[in-house]
Amino acid sequence: MKKVKLHLNYAGHCLSNEHHAIRGGRRREIEFQALWGLIEHPEFGNVLYDTGYTSRFFEATKNYPNKIYAKITKVIINKSDEVASQLKSNNIDPKSINHVIITHFHADHVGGMKDFPNALFYCSKVALKHVMNISKSIAFSRGVLKSLLPDNLKDRVHIIEDHCTAQKDEILGKTFDLFGDDSIRIVELPGHGAGQIGVLLETQKRPYFLIADACWLKKSYQEMILPNPIVRLFFDSWKDFKNSLAKVNRYYKDNPEVVIVPTHCSESTNPLVSSKIDFDVL
Repeated sequence: MKKVKLHLNYAGHCLSNEHHAIRGGRRREIEFQALWGLIEHPEFGNVLYDTGYTSRFFEATKNYPNKIYAKITKVIINKSDEVASQLKSNNIDPKSINHVIITHFHADHVGGMKDFPNALFYCSKVALKHVMNISKSIAFSRGVLKSLLPDNLKDRVHIIEDHCTAQKDEILGKTFDLFGDDSIRIVELPGHGAGQIGVLLETQKRPYFLIADACWLKKSYQEMILPNPIVRLFFDSWKDFKNSLAKVNRYYKDNPEVVIVPTHCSESTNPLVSSKIDFDVL
């Protein structure tokens, strides 16, 4: 693959139960960090991987029915932790961001979309159709807060299936070459969220597979341990989730050199994140 550079950090977090995140987990609260990434491409410049939480979450969940979301999911986010604030503190103007990959449209992945007025957004056809068509009255039950989305979203979206060259991978199935130069490959990982995608890339030091919420804890993909069945209530497709997890499990076994990064697994992400943007670390 063509080499890029990568930075990872958190933009807020929520609290969840470990025994919900994985079968056999302990009955204790754990932090689900909202991971985001900044990919430096040699030709296309800075590319965002998701946008984390912002304080807009609290405004979006002030009234019912969205208030139910806030009661179920305790979110912690400070202004200084938002992606736009972090970029500014590292002398990067959010208006200079022209490309944002949206893995799926849950609030912890799209909270900062409105902070990037000049960006094109990349997502799957299924993800866009789902978020545009779902009723506001039930959207919260699928992790979607429609007020977090830019009003002109449809005009600024590039559907990966329509704009990217498709490739076939023996393990991962159909993948998409985002910029047509084999630098960023988009992988279909549906189930947790409608049309969810992940990202394959490689830096000068090592390859990475950013798998979004294809699972929540690394033990899940390593040992094929599913979450507690109660979470099926909030998933788009339990069958697709299991198939996606199986793909990641097989990829992990066949590619031990690749660093697999689930968005919410602190054990995986804590060694990789930094508040200072230094593209020579990862």
